[in-house]
Amino acid sequence: MYGFAYIVAGDSSTTTTLISKRLSVAGLSIFWRLVLSSLVIIAVMVGVNLYALLQLRQLTVLSTEMVSLHYPAIETTKRLLTSLYSQIQSEKKYFAVRDATFLHNFHEEAEEFTRLLRTLLTQETSTQGQQLLKDTERLQKERLALFTSEAEQTANASKEVLAVYENRRDALTDRMISTLQGYIGLHEARISVGVSQSRASSARAEAVTEQLALVALLFGLGLAGIASYSILRPLRRLQSHIKEIGQGNFGTPLQIVAPSDLRELVDTVNWVGKKLQQLDDMKSEFLAHVSHELRTPMASIQEGTQLLLDEIPGPLTQEQRTTLRIMSDSSRRLIHLISTILDLSKMEAGMMEYRIVATDLKRVAEISINKVRLLADAKHIQLLMEVPSDRVWVKADFARIEQVLDNLLSNALKFSPEGGVVKLLMEPDLNTGVLLVTVADGGPGIAAEDLPHIFERFYQGRTKGKHVSPGSGLGLALAKKVVEAHGGRIWIESEVGKGTTVRFTLRLTKPGGAT
Repeated sequence: MYGFAYIVAGDSSTTTTLISKRLSVAGLSIFWRLVLSSLVIIAVMVGVNLYALLQLRQLTVLSTEMVSLHYPAIETTKRLLTSLYSQIQSEKKYFAVRDATFLHNFHEEAEEFTRLLRTLLTQETSTQGQQLLKDTERLQKERLALFTSEAEQTANASKEVLAVYENRRDALTDRMISTLQGYIGLHEARISVGVSQSRASSARAEAVTEQLALVALLFGLGLAGIASYSILRPLRRLQSHIKEIGQGNFGTPLQIVAPSDLRELVDTVNWVGKKLQQLDDMKSEFLAHVSHELRTPMASIQEGTQLLLDEIPGPLTQEQRTTLRIMSDSSRRLIHLISTILDLSKMEAGMMEYRIVATDLKRVAEISINKVRLLADAKHIQLLMEVPSDRVWVKADFARIEQVLDNLLSNALKFSPEGGVVKLLMEPDLNTGVLLVTVADGGPGIAAEDLPHIFERFYQGRTKGKHVSPGSGLGLALAKKVVEAHGGRIWIESEVGKGTTVRFTLRLTKPGGAT
């Protein structure tokens, strides 16, 4: 029952519509999932209780049978034996003194015996028991007939006749006693069997009830786990997707199996992501368009300024030359910023073309070091390059990797204090075929809360160095795009007050391009 869900899709609206129609009846909300799982658990527990009640009822039936049938039958049979003994006593007294009182007592005892015997016959249900009672009734009649025959004789009967009578009477009495004791034994055997059955049934019921209770507990925990998983899993994925949106990954819509309660929430999150992606695309398109439109006039300004600095139109005063140099430097930085924005826009649109060939990264590093050496000397910063003595060949686009090293070295010099050290290290790993490149500085470092966002466009950390001019926030974003386009990985290790280390990897190769 926990398989019922709603599939939320982003852009494939037709597929989502068809699937939602199929699952519209089966879709269960979180409320109904919890309700149905609780009902199933309750039903299982009710089943366990019903089984226990059934076993208890069987035990009650056995107890009732023993109390209402067997024990009364035994007591009544004992009363029959007592009555039989009383009849024998009255009979002996009567024959001894021929007193009518004893004869009257004898007849009363005989009638009581007959009444009790008939009561037992009406209550007895087994064939064997009824047969024993009928045998007792027949023997009683024979004994009464024998008594009546002997009582009608004269008082002066010979001793031989009395002896014959007593022998026949005792024989009948012994048979009656034996038959009644057999009847008592029959019911006692049934009581013993009933007790044994009760004990066995009780033990069996206890064992089965414990097993059912354990199964019910495990089943309940399983259902609770499934219900929780089917609810929490979509929520966790939704939370993760929202975090991705917060990090700027808007493109991929969330496609999950979710309860109907989360339907509108997931749809809303996908809609927000789609709108943010559209806004991001519009922003990138706008920046690319503006940058492209500014590039040509800025190039003209740069060329015109350079012509003035070369005094082509005429000589310059010192103040004019200083102003033109400021204009030239500013226009150069603006052109570099425009080029970076255009490159990022091409990379994000998948339009950037890379010429990846076997490249000597050691030579690329030397070129980048030479570019920033004047800046390092101006701040009295020592540039250290620790690289293998041999050439280091990687699969890369020469110009783009040079751009990455330029940005990383410029950032390291910008944030390093005067008299500091900037290191460039290369560590090839021939076993994995990967080159690790490291650029480290001794600057102010980056706060931990800034590290997850440091590669985002236009993002600038909160930690600032002294006399550091703010940058564009595009250098690291461009470096990340270029390194990932080469199949590598780039990351930053930093701690406030202890400097920053940027590392990235590239694939090693051999001269000529063989990996």
